[in-house]
Amino acid sequence: MAEYVWQDRKRTVFGLPLSFTVYKLTEEKLLIETGFLSKKEEEVRLYRIMDLTLNRPLGQRLFKVGTIHCCTADKSTPEFDIAKIKRPEEIKNMLSDMIEAQREKKRVSSREFMSDIDDCDFDNE
Repeated sequence: MAEYVWQDRKRTVFGLPLSFTVYKLTEEKLLIETGFLSKKEEEVRLYRIMDLTLNRPLGQRLFKVGTIHCCTADKSTPEFDIAKIKRPEEIKNMLSDMIEAQREKKRVSSREFMSDIDDCDFDNE
């Protein structure tokens, strides 16, 4: 079993973890598990994440949560949100550092993804 660097649930009313969405981060990938009776797990390799945006509308700031919007070079998951998590600034910074470390480790440059990034919607809020 993989060792998780970070793990949290999507927060709902009053910032409570009452949802069936779980985020798990390993050294190499981000896993997003959704569902209750029927479960789905998406896997995104960190080196494929191209852009991170932190969104914290007033309602989320009041309950000390935030949403990280991610654009990737992954064809099956070009965009996704790490929605309503605690410590969003800290997690975004940690994720950004881990993404760069994985790119260096795999010797991947961002130039390799530039044609794919045109497909990402940067105006998603």
